[in-house]
Amino acid sequence: MATDAEKQELVDVLSGPRYYHIMISGYGGESAYVNISKEAHDFWKEVTEENGDNDLVMYAIAAEEWTTEQFLNGECEIEFDGITAADIPREALFLHTDEGEAGYPWYEAPGEFEHVWGVGSESARVYVEEVDSDEYNSKHIADVINGEDLNELINRVGDETEWEVELTDVGEVSGTAYPEKGSYVFQLYSSEKGTFFEGWIETVGDFDVKKFRVHIDEAPNGEDTVFGVYYDGKEIDNNGGDTNGKGYYASVWEQEF
Repeated sequence: MATDAEKQELVDVLSGPRYYHIMISGYGGESAYVNISKEAHDFWKEVTEENGDNDLVMYAIAAEEWTTEQFLNGECEIEFDGITAADIPREALFLHTDEGEAGYPWYEAPGEFEHVWGVGSESARVYVEEVDSDEYNSKHIADVINGEDLNELINRVGDETEWEVELTDVGEVSGTAYPEKGSYVFQLYSSEKGTFFEGWIETVGDFDVKKFRVHIDEAPNGEDTVFGVYYDGKEIDNNGGDTNGKGYYASVWEQEF
């Protein structure tokens, strides 16, 4: 004789597939992490400590528009705050590699060892809605999770299951690369706000939050970031987000551990 659970499973199968649209929104952005020389670090460290990061940001976002010689001769027209283009020594022009050539864009920097785009877990909010298909323009049927704070969701499910279910345990690794101890690092961070993850899943029966997982790992700058979203053990494809840029931030540091 079939159990109640087996009967419900049969009903679910006969009733056909269900579709759910999942989004994660919040504050985050795109970061490039680049190995630079000690000389470049020392110059830009002094500049940022004295004047803030604007001069470093301006160099990073405009380097591709000017050649090495134009910087060294003071011919480029970047509006720096505390320095001039001619103040930058050749060894500090880390986005320039060849004489006579324009620099690289910050997001394709020589020496880049990691590139991260994602939402910070501390600001992330989760949305799950039932829809009528797994297509982009699918019709809304019902809200399942409506903007719940990610960490509150994790704690709620943990408390309800006496922590037999942890929504961050996916058994995966992000593969994030970290700087070596003693190396010198440049980071350019494009701050963004909006939706960083959007995907669709097909299920049998209702969406089960206990099968929902997120992979959170530490980015090279120490920020906990959402790197992956899973349901029932399978990674959900991220079909892209919709974010608005909030500004650029730049820093250099010596890796101490």
